[in-house]
Amino acid sequence: MITFLVRRTALAVVILLIVAILLFSMMHMIPGDPTVVALGPRSTPEMREAFREMMGLDKPILDQLGMFLMRLARGDLGLDVWSRRPVITMILDVLPYTVTLAVASFLWAVALGILLGCVAVVHHGKWGDWLIGLVSISFVAVPSFVVALYSLLIFAVWLNWLPAIGAGEPGDFAAQIRSLILPSFAVGLGWVGYVSRLVRAAMIEAMGEDYIRTLRSYGVAESRIVYRYALKQALLAILAVIAIGFGGLLTGSVFAEIVFSRPGLGKMTYDAVMSRNYPVVMGTVLVTSGLYVTCMILADAVTAWLDPRIRSTL
Repeated sequence: MITFLVRRTALAVVILLIVAILLFSMMHMIPGDPTVVALGPRSTPEMREAFREMMGLDKPILDQLGMFLMRLARGDLGLDVWSRRPVITMILDVLPYTVTLAVASFLWAVALGILLGCVAVVHHGKWGDWLIGLVSISFVAVPSFVVALYSLLIFAVWLNWLPAIGAGEPGDFAAQIRSLILPSFAVGLGWVGYVSRLVRAAMIEAMGEDYIRTLRSYGVAESRIVYRYALKQALLAILAVIAIGFGGLLTGSVFAEIVFSRPGLGKMTYDAVMSRNYPVVMGTVLVTSGLYVTCMILADAVTAWLDPRIRSTL
């Protein structure tokens, strides 16, 4: 198990290194002078030159890349162009908001998706199965930003049930929960349909196993077989996909954070891109990539722990 985790961690480090190099390259391939974009067209040549020196843009590309990777190895993501605050500090300030949104979206989406998948298996081939399949595909087909806009218009503007923007006042837990409902609904709705289809497919396969037929021969109720026995095997089969989905929720919350004006990594990345704040852009993307890769490692580790056969083949 330790060797398995070491291999997975080494692979994750290589992936993050490639992401860092590609990100650095893409940031320097964006057309236009970053000093003009950052300082404005009325900036003087002296101001632009000082900005280049401050950002290290006056050095050769390879030297800039080497300095970037060395700082990254020390955990230094640079300084914000405007406030001169450490980027890592700024990220840690907003990271709890993004993680909270992703966890809330993940929990209700996976719980409802598993329930719908189980119900579809119980009514396999009947009208209930077809209805759940239609609803699930509809959830998957609707983009999250469309759900965010319409839920904002209906529940916040028209009905005035929930707050439209913000994350709630600090210390007011009830307000924070109310501010979390619409964004988590927008982010997680698509995953309800995706998880339900995965669970249905995995459980239909599990229901054909020999031990399931043995349970039926002993007269065990079908609902008990589905929810107690087949569900365990199905969850093991889709565990890695669900964990990767959680990483996707972390990276896919950008639209919800922008639409609902929530602080978080997505909104910070968007604001940094618009102002060409290179250190913040690279820092947020690298942290998000690191969280995504960490979710994949944890999924592999849990799956390998539950099923030693997987550990021997990876």
